[in-house]
Amino acid sequence: MRHDGSVPLDPTPRPQPTSATTAPRTVLTVSGDDRPGVTARLFAALSSAAGPAVEVLDVEQVVVHGHLVLGVVVGAVDDGDRPAVEEAELLARLRTVADEVESAVGVQVEVESASGPDATVAGGRPHHVIVLGRPVPPETVAGAARAIAGIGGNIDAIRRLSDYPVTSFELTVSGAEATALRTALASVATETGADIAVEQVGLARRSKRLIVLDVDSTLVRGEVIDELAARAGRASEVARITAAAMNGELDFAQSLRARVAVLAGLPEEVLDEVREHLVLTPGARTLIRTLQRLGFRCGIVSGGFTQITDPLAESLGLDFAAANTLEVVDGRLTGGLVGEIVDRPGKARALIRFAEQYGIPLDQTVAVGDGANDLDMLNTAGLGIAFNAKPFVREQAHTALNQPYLDAVLQVLGFTRDEVLDAVP
Repeated sequence: MRHDGSVPLDPTPRPQPTSATTAPRTVLTVSGDDRPGVTARLFAALSSAAGPAVEVLDVEQVVVHGHLVLGVVVGAVDDGDRPAVEEAELLARLRTVADEVESAVGVQVEVESASGPDATVAGGRPHHVIVLGRPVPPETVAGAARAIAGIGGNIDAIRRLSDYPVTSFELTVSGAEATALRTALASVATETGADIAVEQVGLARRSKRLIVLDVDSTLVRGEVIDELAARAGRASEVARITAAAMNGELDFAQSLRARVAVLAGLPEEVLDEVREHLVLTPGARTLIRTLQRLGFRCGIVSGGFTQITDPLAESLGLDFAAANTLEVVDGRLTGGLVGEIVDRPGKARALIRFAEQYGIPLDQTVAVGDGANDLDMLNTAGLGIAFNAKPFVREQAHTALNQPYLDAVLQVLGFTRDEVLDAVP
């Protein structure tokens, strides 16, 4: 150390990282019945037979129904002081390792060269492709694999995320551009009836921290406005307006005012009746409880009514809620609204407001909804999921989920069934 407290530069040359394009590399693939000690025995044999002449470059292991597949990429060390061992010698040493492990633990070990320049992967960053269904038919996986190969993509890994309430698999795909990948897989999903979602690989996927749920036909079954209209004897009229609005055929704010107008004169008590008969979408409680235990802020943003959504949010322990408010005078609905209208742009503004309130960047937010009035919110969020949505909405959202279980959102977010069980006591 110098007198001024600074540290002088180290004059000793430091070894450079091994060049994968010059030093030989080899892949060992272990397969057989899984049992304790296989991995330990393999690496002990590697250390004994190859010693400091090799380094571990990559390891991946998976167990499927008790069958082990373990892949290890090793490379010859070239530290500048001595040349790396030749490929023939490296292969010979590793075949000795393979023989020892096969004899000791009764598995198969294949040894093959992996030398040569690294392939440059086209298509940018890799993506996760999540296949969901109940069940997932073989033709869905086959179709997805063909579609991925057809646009030049490669499946690097596959793992199961869940077997309940839906079966889901996650494929890690490289070499494919996002838009082309989504387009190719959308056709497979349509043809086979399964759901296929696409997300970019990266830390952002597991860094989500806030979720916003639409209410009608998302968090709960059915449309509250239709239930209220039924009590006013105007059900069919309002249902037609609702359908047109959700399909994007009518301006939501205009359609909302038209539908609310037919409720004029209803006693305030009908709001309590409708709220008491709400039916949550299957998996809603599991989704919310799991995400809350994982540190998410959870809430609802609805084009419905605060008289329904505020008590619902309280009963579910949600962090926030936004909706429209029905005007009530002398115990009866006037057919009007009070306050700001929560319409299509209003939902997006609410998402932004709640994200700012909790200090969460928009790219760490998730929005789930089914109607055209959800689209701004879905596209403002870091991840927008169209849940059992109209075709108009599915085509414009980041991804679509058509399973009847709301907790399937967890698999789209990359959480496995085991992680869900660990999070919910």
